[in-house]
Amino acid sequence: MTGFAEHRRVATVALVVASYDEAIAWYVERLGFTLTEDVDLGGGKRWVTVAPSDGQGARLLLAEASGETQRKSIGNQTGGRVFLFLETDDFAGDHAAMLDKGVEFREAPRHEAYGTVAVFADLHGNLWDLIQPKR
Repeated sequence: MTGFAEHRRVATVALVVASYDEAIAWYVERLGFTLTEDVDLGGGKRWVTVAPSDGQGARLLLAEASGETQRKSIGNQTGGRVFLFLETDDFAGDHAAMLDKGVEFREAPRHEAYGTVAVFADLHGNLWDLIQPKR
């Protein structure tokens, strides 16, 4: 496609949260993510990113809600649909570890044409898929 760089990717996805520190703790302790950045921007704002520990895929920008409109979107950024997809090469191991850490799964694991999957909720109720794609 002309006019665009050859190599582009979605690098960061913003996720509105109630509290920076609460969200950092949840993603690091419950999902095993790594805190990749925590920069004070002044005025109570921070640039906080987390990512899977192997550095694969997009980072999450944990954006603390500012104002009533943003607070209303916490936990419902996609109107109740699955929002993000956490891919793994060890579904059974990650599923067991997440259950052990208190992650709330909304369904039992199931096998689909595209892989093994189960829906879980993050600390605010946003829905995610834990998925091991068929290769």
